[in-house]
Amino acid sequence: MAEYILENEKLKVTLRTKSAELISIIKKETGTEYLWNGDSRYWGWTSPVLFPFVGGLRDKKYSYQGKTYEMNQHGFARNQEFELLGRTEKEIRFVLESTEETKKQYPFDFRLEIGYVLEDSHIQVCWKVKNTGSGPLWFSIGAHPAFMCPIDGRGKQTDYYMGFETDKKELTYRLIDLESNLISPVEYPLALEEGLHQVEKDRFDRDALVIEHGQTKKMWLAGPDKKPYVSVEFDAPLFGVWSPAKKNAPFICIEPWYGRSDSTEFYGTLEEREYINCEEPNGVFERSYGITVL
Repeated sequence: MAEYILENEKLKVTLRTKSAELISIIKKETGTEYLWNGDSRYWGWTSPVLFPFVGGLRDKKYSYQGKTYEMNQHGFARNQEFELLGRTEKEIRFVLESTEETKKQYPFDFRLEIGYVLEDSHIQVCWKVKNTGSGPLWFSIGAHPAFMCPIDGRGKQTDYYMGFETDKKELTYRLIDLESNLISPVEYPLALEEGLHQVEKDRFDRDALVIEHGQTKKMWLAGPDKKPYVSVEFDAPLFGVWSPAKKNAPFICIEPWYGRSDSTEFYGTLEEREYINCEEPNGVFERSYGITVL
């Protein structure tokens, strides 16, 4: 595993080849770290890619063309060593390709590229999924960056706010069952005041909030003064908001997703999964999301 640094006058960004993962975002003016450090007492990751699945499957299994395959939550890419594809002063790109080993779990040929572009106080995270096989490629992909909350040791998490770019007084969310990793069909309201929701002590005790239907395209975290300090911008159809249940972890994840856990009511095949993506041979799926330090 190797580490690489991108930096400019505003930020110092560190990445590693395992999972092509972003592992540090430091604001140079203050020395403040914005990304979680991966302490396994709470959660051993910082910003893994979720591929070729996002979330969980019923009994950790899925069916495709009459065969059953096993797959852990969030797929296997986050445990893989990526190769460095190229780098410049402000950009770095990594690549992962299918192997005979990955095809034991996931019977598709693919090429996954992950790129990071640093511009001013903004990091654009770019995904490119190419179908290198002879049949359709079915997949999901998602992000999982964890941001410090509280930031720089200032105050308690319950003094902080989650912010959403919307004119509505509430958003709706669904919950993922902690035991099955499947999503409940029940929708709950998340009350907002001028786009803000104060973080309650037990907010994540029932696991991630899954916000669907493109209700917003931007979320941020704000301190006790209600001023945002980091934001995530995306065009994904849904996203998750998560912190480990009942651990009082000092971070909150903002996760743009193109896919999610199966519903508790779903018993279909891979092709029938909600939010599934498909590319024909030689087809390329390109998406991105942005992180801005404020």
